[in-house]
Amino acid sequence: MKILRLLAVGLVIGVVGYWLLGPGPSARLGAAEPAKIGSATSSTRAALDAPPPPAATPAPAPVPIQTTPTPPAPDAGGAAPAPANAAGALLLPVQGIGAEQLQDTFTDARSEGRVHDAIDILAPNGTPVLAVADGTVEKLFDSVRGGLTVYQFEPSGRYCYYYAHLDRYADGLAEKKTIKRGEVIGYVGSTGNASPDAPHLHFEIHVLGPEKQWWKGESINPYPVLKGQQAL
Repeated sequence: MKILRLLAVGLVIGVVGYWLLGPGPSARLGAAEPAKIGSATSSTRAALDAPPPPAATPAPAPVPIQTTPTPPAPDAGGAAPAPANAAGALLLPVQGIGAEQLQDTFTDARSEGRVHDAIDILAPNGTPVLAVADGTVEKLFDSVRGGLTVYQFEPSGRYCYYYAHLDRYADGLAEKKTIKRGEVIGYVGSTGNASPDAPHLHFEIHVLGPEKQWWKGESINPYPVLKGQQAL
């Protein structure tokens, strides 16, 4: 009987010792959980270490469309206006006046049965008068009818340009002086027989004879020439 009690006590002591001294709780629970954690960590690092996705290729820039400039429309007569530098074209002799403001007064009647043989360009008193082309001042003259006048010969000696009714000459203007197209030679006025109420430039073109006399020549109409409709 005593032996049985000793065996029972020993069995109890052995069970308690195994419980206290045997493998820990983690061993009894198994290794499934640590393996699961390690797998998640590896997946995260792989995602971080992966190369970035390729950048989207930018769309090509649009190619500009080539356009052809539209040529100037012809005027009512069916012809394109003459360029300003066309051969034989003259500069308008009054600063600030456009070709559309000109009026053809070439055949207008004048006193004593005369014909005008010129074009009158109205402008305020003192407006600069410009040389219509390169040339030489042939004569500065103060006449009863024309007042202060300028006779300009062009280089070939074929034409004479006549400016009249000037208020005054440009400073430094003198006979035989070479002048350039666009150079100021005087100022609009009403000297001579012009009305003070209508200051203007009286402008003529003469075809010179073989004598090259500044006061004598065949008049041609300046209107179509200044409009760019006719070249000299």
